[in-house]
Amino acid sequence: MKATLPTPHLRSFPSPTPLSFKLSFAFPETRRKSLSISSTPKGTPSPSLAYVPLRVSASSQAAAAPTVNLTAIPTEMKAWVYGEYGGVDVLKLDDKVSVPEVKEDEVLIKVAAAALNPVDAKRRQGKFKATDSPLPTVPGYDVAGVVVKVGSQVKELKEGDEVYGNINEKALERPRQFGSLAQYTAVEEKLLALKPKNLDFSQAAGLPLAIETAYEGLERTGFSSGKSILVLNGSGGVGSLVIQLAKQVFGASKVAATSSTGKLELLKSLGADLAIDYTKENFEDLPEKFDVVFDAIGQCDRAVKAVKEGGSVVALTGAVTPPGFRFVVTSKGEVLKKLNSYLESGKVKPVVDPRGPFPFTQVDEAFSYIETNRATGKVVIHPIP
Repeated sequence: MKATLPTPHLRSFPSPTPLSFKLSFAFPETRRKSLSISSTPKGTPSPSLAYVPLRVSASSQAAAAPTVNLTAIPTEMKAWVYGEYGGVDVLKLDDKVSVPEVKEDEVLIKVAAAALNPVDAKRRQGKFKATDSPLPTVPGYDVAGVVVKVGSQVKELKEGDEVYGNINEKALERPRQFGSLAQYTAVEEKLLALKPKNLDFSQAAGLPLAIETAYEGLERTGFSSGKSILVLNGSGGVGSLVIQLAKQVFGASKVAATSSTGKLELLKSLGADLAIDYTKENFEDLPEKFDVVFDAIGQCDRAVKAVKEGGSVVALTGAVTPPGFRFVVTSKGEVLKKLNSYLESGKVKPVVDPRGPFPFTQVDEAFSYIETNRATGKVVIHPIP
């Protein structure tokens, strides 16, 4: 039976506790167990909208997680919902949204953290309504949380597993009506991976769609050891991961990247050999050309001038100028599993925007912020109580 969403209503809720939260579910006595829900590591300042130092490096050990008892999975939950396409004002926080049902190849996740992506805003604005799922919609692609229920055909995951993933296999083709900006979400097992042990939920939530986009884009160009790459918007959610994957996973001979003046040191810390200040120089005027240009900002007409003859230009947004090409990422848990070792070793690090994490009650503010196109790394929502 297909789960349905009720008409959204705006309600007010008290702000969640910044660093810890409790949940309880009910299972039959024979299946009762404890779950670990980790929050930000001890000693980390409370999240706020004030500017704080950028969190780049992953901790070498996972934060100690409070233990909570399971009782019952409710039938209704809090979720952000919109019933019409439009601006940020169409988003409403509703506490009467049905908890999604779990199909045989799916798991139900108690969401601990989620993250926003540009595609979330474009979807809400109705830019691909012809292929969208029906309204009303609970938005959200990226998720990190704990498995609380498994379908009959689930083979590997079990209740209590800490997981992360991009819940929509095809970003623009019938994305889920029940997204990750909710207390619970149902996801196909094949789209998930176990959360890296050294990352907390907020760090893990910011990775899936961006790291899958970075990895697939590099693969599609045939990128390999010894090649050079220029990354446009190297400080963004995707760009910051392209730099790291190109260097640490694919063996790039040289990585160049663009950003504003204040973010040049970040580029270098991520592995860029050449950090280009786009406010002071035009990258296409550099005498050096690159095997691949990864355009994560929408400047394909300029990007094609910086690529070697026979090279490749990936264009994630904006108009595409030949030989540039665009692709829509496919969510694959196998990609996350493959990259987990690089994350757990610290060779690849999540970048969480310093204005976050945003609390669950401020998802609308987080959307307004990501739509300024000034975010550094990923905009994360945490905790989700």
